[in-house]
Amino acid sequence: MSPPKSIELDLKQLQAAAGAYPQEAFEFVQTGVSVATAQVRAANLGGAGGGHVTGQQLCLGLAELAIQRYGLMAKSVLESWNVHRTDDFGKIVFGLIECGLMSKTPQDSIDDFRSVFDFDETFHHAHVAQRITLNAGRTSTE
Repeated sequence: MSPPKSIELDLKQLQAAAGAYPQEAFEFVQTGVSVATAQVRAANLGGAGGGHVTGQQLCLGLAELAIQRYGLMAKSVLESWNVHRTDDFGKIVFGLIECGLMSKTPQDSIDDFRSVFDFDETFHHAHVAQRITLNAGRTSTE
């Protein structure tokens, strides 16, 4: 997936393409694509592969972003947006693609988002607390 284009969202058009997700869910995914793209570029150090983000990479990045932003409430926030599994991220991404707000390569598929991780496990309070602690440790030592 390529970074999102910065144009005004038409929520009704997006919902028709992706499903009944609120604007916050679309904005969160767009932000996540930008963050994941920057991470991939940094990891590649400008080498082969550029800044393309796979569905799996995006899902994992979105989980991290949700934990960073919402902490122990990450799962509840996502669920309040009707996002209950990684398949929902795929629906949102492909809705954004259908509406011309993102692009994909021929290799990208909505199947790339199927069952990437389990929400109950990833957003379990003990796991989230551990991720928050690890992230705090990185910040304080950098």
